Amino acid sequence: MPADPVRVLVVDDEPLARMRIEDLLSHVEGAELAGTAANGVEAVERIRALRPDIVFLDVQMPGKTGIEVVREIGPDAMPATIFVTAFDQFAVQAFDVAAVDYLVKPFDDERFEAAFARARQRLALEGLGELREKLLAVLQDPAAAPAHAPTPGSAPAAYLARIAVEMRGKVKSVPVDEIDYIVASGPYAELHVGERRYLIREAMQTLEERLDPSRFMRVHRSMIVRLDLIETLHRGAGGDYEVQLKNGARVKVSRSRREVLERWLGVSG
Repeated sequence: MPADPVRVLVVDDEPLARMRIEDLLSHVEGAELAGTAANGVEAVERIRALRPDIVFLDVQMPGKTGIEVVREIGPDAMPATIFVTAFDQFAVQAFDVAAVDYLVKPFDDERFEAAFARARQRLALEGLGELREKLLAVLQDPAAAPAHAPTPGSAPAAYLARIAVEMRGKVKSVPVDEIDYIVASGPYAELHVGERRYLIREAMQTLEERLDPSRFMRVHRSMIVRLDLIETLHRGAGGDYEVQLKNGARVKVSRSRREVLERWLGVSG
């Protein structure tokens, strides 16, 4: 007799992200979509009502985060969990011990399939007892809370030293010291590291806040540069400005950011 299908709940506040996981699940033999949820409140309701075997749980949701969903459900009732996060290495460290697996957006098909296969194997071989014990340990340890989501009034997290990126189904950690500049690309940010390019799903505003301002500057709404790579400020026709980096790349500078950059460069008005 064929094995019972593995019932999956998909939780993400982004419709396109939910649709992508739904589409990937439709091609996995033995997987059955039990339902979806668009926020943490719905996630709690659906987990309790549908009792899925596996939940793909977005971490960074407004209102109630993925971690708060786990706390409310409780480790004893929580399905096998695959955390989904747009960002960053702080969260990954905690989720790696607390979850069956984690996915860093944007992830490819192979990485998804590997996470689902790992979850199904853990369910078959070990059941949920050990996973729930790990979840409970993480929830009871304040140090395990994701560093990118401080509580209101708390001190800001330390500036980023590394950024996790998805690459050929694996997570690669990129030191910020190696980043030349960052360009906004729709809902993504493109890290330029020498000749390499890495896409992460993160807002420029968030990156600007998390990068050390003594080392990185947002010189345009769509550009962040590493300050020690700036070589020349070019004044163009029509009042446009660009900075030339030591590697020869040219990056646009907005008029609103020009004065701040000139002060940093020591250029007198």
